[in-house]
Amino acid sequence: MEPFNHRLNIYIESWMGPRDQRVKGWLLLDNYPPTLALSLAYLLILWLGPKFMRDRKPLSCRPLLVAYNLVLTVLSFYMFYELVAAVRSGGYDFYCQDTHSDDETDNKIIHVLWWYYFSKLIEFMDTFFFILRKNNHQITFLHIYHHASMPNIWWFVMNWVPCGHSYFGAALNSLIHVLMYSYYGLSAVPALRPYLWWKKYITQGQLIQFFMTMTQTLCALAWPCNFPRGWVWFQIGYLVTLIILFTNFYIQTYKKQKVSLKNGSSTNGHANGVSHVEHSLHKKLRVD
Repeated sequence: MEPFNHRLNIYIESWMGPRDQRVKGWLLLDNYPPTLALSLAYLLILWLGPKFMRDRKPLSCRPLLVAYNLVLTVLSFYMFYELVAAVRSGGYDFYCQDTHSDDETDNKIIHVLWWYYFSKLIEFMDTFFFILRKNNHQITFLHIYHHASMPNIWWFVMNWVPCGHSYFGAALNSLIHVLMYSYYGLSAVPALRPYLWWKKYITQGQLIQFFMTMTQTLCALAWPCNFPRGWVWFQIGYLVTLIILFTNFYIQTYKKQKVSLKNGSSTNGHANGVSHVEHSLHKKLRVD
């Protein structure tokens, strides 16, 4: 395995240039195959899991869901706070920030972004809980695309641009995840669901996040620095795919169902005083 990893590393570096040596020896970062293998295992479980659960009763998983979402809420808040604090104290430039500036600030950013990369592997559990609870309708193309691609993208980010201009999207995404995972953790407790009011704003926040990150990324083209321009173009391309997919999801989930609600359409009448359309909105697909 070691000779294969060595050859693969040589090939990757011949294509992308030398790696950032500040992350050498860090967990999962020296070689790409472990991250790729975990992503392929995720897709394999995604394929086999529903088949395994087909003739079995759905599992509640309530205590695990509460604990899992609490952990990710705390981790997301930690990443957001530490990134903002490091950027402010280090005087990072919003418009374009090189990957080699203030050593202390860069090192703080790199450590937090490693946790951000690792959190994308943890978030595979989102899908596994859907499978165990037989909520397969929530496993959309957008959900799979986002979950399967992020760890792989961030493995490359951590090896080539682990700080500098890379901080902004991760910071915003961490803030959105504070709102999202706190909602899903609290909603796992039925008694708390009537008091949770911010669900409909999560997807709006995600879209705002993408447009803000796109704006900040485009600034690096208008006012360039030593941050690699190839990475800027890659991020723009990936953000375009997310904006398209999330916008389509938002239209399908909210706009069309609101039109149906306004027209009074309901195929199953009312359940517990809630119309079919309203009930569908309450069970909105989770796409993060």
